Amino acid sequence: MANVDVVGFGALNVDRLYLVDRIPAKDEEGFVIDVRIAPGGSAANTIAALSRLGVKTAFIGKVGSDSDGDFLLNDMEREGVNTFGVLRGKGRTGCALVFVDKAGNRAILVDPGVNDDINFEDIAKLKLRGKILHLTSFICRKGNSPFEAQKKATEFFEVVSLDPGNIYARRSDIWDLINKAEIFLPNRAEIEEITGLNYVEGAEKAMARGVKIVAVKLGERGCYVTDGKKDFHVPAFKTRVVDTTGAGDAFNAGFLYALLKGYDLDVCGMAGNFVAARCIERMGARDGLPIKKELEEFLSKL
Repeated sequence: MANVDVVGFGALNVDRLYLVDRIPAKDEEGFVIDVRIAPGGSAANTIAALSRLGVKTAFIGKVGSDSDGDFLLNDMEREGVNTFGVLRGKGRTGCALVFVDKAGNRAILVDPGVNDDINFEDIAKLKLRGKILHLTSFICRKGNSPFEAQKKATEFFEVVSLDPGNIYARRSDIWDLINKAEIFLPNRAEIEEITGLNYVEGAEKAMARGVKIVAVKLGERGCYVTDGKKDFHVPAFKTRVVDTTGAGDAFNAGFLYALLKGYDLDVCGMAGNFVAARCIERMGARDGLPIKKELEEFLSKL
């Protein structure tokens, strides 16, 4: 993995996407309009998007010894991701049940499967190396070993990027990972949950703990990016929303791509917004992701 630019480390899930007439509240009912099966997992979505943009990528994770595991591995390899770090275990591959309404809103239930079995001893033999390690959350239903494995893995990479997701945002020990991150990529709800402050003040608190760059995803309002010296509110692109699944993961890919290419911070935010906008125009986390030529054409016009 020595020549890899970005290595992802997070859960690997098969997304079972249900387009529904409504996302039911307690004691409500609705009906399913359509069903799709797609590869998923937050870090995996970002790594697939980066690979599609021409970045050298690899992944660390775990799948089961079942057809879903075959499906996820085959898809990553088709995207050009190095899967040497993807282990196979006995049991079920992780699965996410994703309910999407006609407005593109979503609700997710996750069965972690063998994702929760991964530990640092499993992956230490892989001789992990790379420029950027991109981390996203595990459910950690069975115990804390995936979280601890991520903490130890940070020691083998030049730069750590962290998207906590709302699962890690609720952890009281999330600062153990934030303190190791140079790039922090939460959404507004997550950074405010973690810090107890508004997102601007929350970004300042993260940087006071050693984070170098914070990009806060603001949904239809775009993003807020800062390095402590400069800060920008970058507006979102107007687009037709079909499904918001994977929008944050797509943003991460665009942002990291531009950062690797040396673009200024505001342009990194624009790149993130562009890739996210393309993502939400299609069902699922990956079908709408652009290729390198499309993003480069956009950046060349700025």
